[in-house]
Amino acid sequence: MMRTYAGHSTAKASNELYRGNLAKGQTGLSVAFDLPTQTGYDPDDELARGEVGKVGVPVSHRGDMATLIDGIPLGEMNTSMTINATAAWLLALYIVAAEEQDVAQETLQGTTQNDIIKEFLARGTYAFPPAPSMRLIADMIAYTVEHVPKWNPINICSYHLQEAGATPVQEIAYAMSNAIAVLDAARERVQAAHADDEAAARELMGQVFGRISFFVNAGVRFIEEHAKLRAMSILWEEIGRERYGVTDPRHLRFRYGVQVNSLGLTEAQPENNIQRIVLETLAVTLGRDARARAIQLPAWNEALGLPRPWDQQWSLRIQQVMAYETDLLEYPDIFAGSHVMDGLVAELLDGARAEIAVVAEHGGAVEAVPYMKGALVDSHRRRIHRIESGEQVVVGQNRFAETAQSPLTADAEGGILVVDPAVEAEQIEAVRRWRSERDQGAVDTALAELARVAALDGAAQDGREGREGACENLMIPTIAAARAGATTGEWARTLREVFGSYRAPTGVGEASGHETPDAELSELREQVSRLQERLGRRPKILVGKPGLDGHSNGAEQIAVRARDSGMDVVYEGIRLTPAQIAASALQEGVHVIGLSILSGSHRELIPAVIDALRDAGVTAPVVVGGIIPDQDVAPLKRAGVAAVYTPKDFDLTRIMRDIVELVGNGNGTDNGSSPNGSAPAA
Repeated sequence: MMRTYAGHSTAKASNELYRGNLAKGQTGLSVAFDLPTQTGYDPDDELARGEVGKVGVPVSHRGDMATLIDGIPLGEMNTSMTINATAAWLLALYIVAAEEQDVAQETLQGTTQNDIIKEFLARGTYAFPPAPSMRLIADMIAYTVEHVPKWNPINICSYHLQEAGATPVQEIAYAMSNAIAVLDAARERVQAAHADDEAAARELMGQVFGRISFFVNAGVRFIEEHAKLRAMSILWEEIGRERYGVTDPRHLRFRYGVQVNSLGLTEAQPENNIQRIVLETLAVTLGRDARARAIQLPAWNEALGLPRPWDQQWSLRIQQVMAYETDLLEYPDIFAGSHVMDGLVAELLDGARAEIAVVAEHGGAVEAVPYMKGALVDSHRRRIHRIESGEQVVVGQNRFAETAQSPLTADAEGGILVVDPAVEAEQIEAVRRWRSERDQGAVDTALAELARVAALDGAAQDGREGREGACENLMIPTIAAARAGATTGEWARTLREVFGSYRAPTGVGEASGHETPDAELSELREQVSRLQERLGRRPKILVGKPGLDGHSNGAEQIAVRARDSGMDVVYEGIRLTPAQIAASALQEGVHVIGLSILSGSHRELIPAVIDALRDAGVTAPVVVGGIIPDQDVAPLKRAGVAAVYTPKDFDLTRIMRDIVELVGNGNGTDNGSSPNGSAPAA
């Protein structure tokens, strides 16, 4: 199945994009939602500021979903929705939209990613604490197995683990541990529902196991990546047979889709990303016994910004050339009997089994989130150090950097799609109009019922039964709320009021430092030490993530390198408002503020943070890092930003040296707060 991951601006614009891609030969949909939709906020929420329509399509209610899939036959389409915390809600909207097309939910085909543990570890679009999040997943699995049997309710996603720095062993182990946690929760639900019929419970558990799919990453080391997938297939069958008693070969099959690696895409010489994407695709297509069932490829320019339709067409054509022009699909498994491949698979299996055991010793994947997060931050630190030192070559970035000017990025927008800033205001007006025109009484009733069911405790919910004679399932009031016209923000707010809030661990405190600092880091430490003598206390940096962008890998590495250089570090994780960042900067008495944004909301959020800092009386300089097009650098500096760093600035020690010099040149002050240098918040 060939897909491109797409969605932007509005439901109408995204619908036009989908229909165009299908006309070009795409065989399934892969929906990208914007960050407010992913995290459960309406466009007019304070936290949605600057984020509406940026990294995907905003879907606030059933009207938006109907517009999004208008003219697309849902009874025939296979739709993948990259959605996690709000997966139950988006599936409910999809079911209701299908009803309006006279398509029964029993016929719907597709996948919701719905992998919340990965969100705590790597992506950051969680909305609720771990336990109720796992309950939502279990409820979705229970509902879809019975009512939407062709739907994959969860896509265990190792993709973002690799994006966060996971080694192949970690990617395998953490994905499998995650799957075990989900399946254990589902098994409790199955056993509670069929307490008097062990055979029925066993049969249903086999069906549940068979509906679990995976979404994996494939990096440029495509031989090792292919071995990883063969190892995952072996482990999956092993887990199914030994832990869950599954015997049906159809249920035991390791089913996965893939998006090849985005972490390795470079801003420098971005044309090199095309050959990287092609080579990475070989990892999931070369060997028939471990071949992906669905592939979506990133666009060559995703390290620069949002791809245009033409860029996505290029990625689609790569798949089509490989499928229809080469002989790739004509032969049996070409690695069968390979001593090299078998040895590599065995090595990965040994490492993965050992790491799965470590996760189990921590109490399983949910309890082991802090351990796994720290391990990922540390692995990513090691990867960056290899690139900085030249041990790991990245063509066009740390080697062979000389280049002619690329015509691909010569247009006014720098070769990317720029979302019209007016989109956000239009979406705010649209959601408010929707609220004013609906039956508010019906919405209030539906949300009250949702809150009632959410407040019930435990998988068995004290033995109480719902309208369908089974344990009360959150999917039922969720679908009712979707029909009534509730919004994404209202659904999530109702559950937040019951479930509470949560902040995932940052992993920065757990990550180890450089075992043997190189000469450049040693020199940086001396520079920091001299600055400390001048200031009378250790220089302190606040690393902030304003808005809803959950891609925290870069911010975490800046925080770790600042700590390793001898600075005090304040890092409170993701999803902060400008006012919160300003208050923290004032309270902590920081000398410099580093802001990280990768979602394209920098034009709105960075000036808002600077205004909040000025209003609070904070005069410390602000530096910014993220996916920031060249044409946006000058406006940010006019707004008060001292320095801007983008993915081409891969040398973190050099960045830290710049920051220390910025503070040392008299641009970092104590902001009138206590100079006692409180303990780092990271």
